[in-house]
Amino acid sequence: MEDSTKDYKNSEVSDIPRRESVTSSMAAGLAARSLASAVTLPVVESNVEIRTADGTCDAAFLYPTTGSYPGVLVWADAMGLRPAMRDIGKRIAAEGYAVLVPNPFYRSVRAPVFDASFSFQNQADMAKLQRLRAPLHAPCAAEKDAVACIAFLDAQKQVDKARKIGTQGYCMGGPLVVITAAAVPDRVGAGASFHGGGLVTDKRDSPHLLASKITARMYFAIASNDDERQPDAKDKLREAFAAAKVSAEIEVYPGAQHGWCVPDMPLRDGMPIYSKPDAERAWGKLVALYKTALGSRL
Repeated sequence: MEDSTKDYKNSEVSDIPRRESVTSSMAAGLAARSLASAVTLPVVESNVEIRTADGTCDAAFLYPTTGSYPGVLVWADAMGLRPAMRDIGKRIAAEGYAVLVPNPFYRSVRAPVFDASFSFQNQADMAKLQRLRAPLHAPCAAEKDAVACIAFLDAQKQVDKARKIGTQGYCMGGPLVVITAAAVPDRVGAGASFHGGGLVTDKRDSPHLLASKITARMYFAIASNDDERQPDAKDKLREAFAAAKVSAEIEVYPGAQHGWCVPDMPLRDGMPIYSKPDAERAWGKLVALYKTALGSRL
């Protein structure tokens, strides 16, 4: 299964400043900070391949060096599987989880696809991105990938199958979190979307309409500029999950730009997208969600 491994130990999580939110209270914010563990585990990183209905998906599999842990599936943003996404996988693995980070563009090309030269203002880069994303929109493509990835996790000795699986996603990975939670509801116990794009659309297959198929606890962290462009999305999300009686926290991060959680985001109009204070707050919420819904050995 593995063709390369290396040890990793995550650094201590920094203190997370409180920010105003749509649904969270001060108590919830303090709870998230207290649950962000200062103790981390050494992690093994391996390159793996997953058989899917549409081919072979290359992926990173990261897990603590000993024992079995709840599984976590990480869906990358539009720049795909690369060092920044591997680092996110390592960091959550060090909290006590067995983590899979697949290449979402495997139908077209192996990872990595983009490098630090990528620019949202470059028409060639954006055209390439659109070509790579197109197969993901084929009927049931995302559902098939979700099922294959969850099956892979459940087949690994490092995964504690007595515990539910978590899934987190960034940008285009946000909708994939919702699709995964709906496709494998008996296994997915927690889902977190960070600056997810296309969560609420006017199409019949809009991700928010899957709420009734989900049993997982959900968290949606929304960028300020995404909220400005689509101010009713958070309300439609809240209404859909409330109607389905599914636990879902929906939070807008004031001032945070789309992509704020990922350290290698390129500049937009000469300004940085990544925001460490907001990213650390989001990380605290993620750890709190997983510890509540999945448990942890730490």
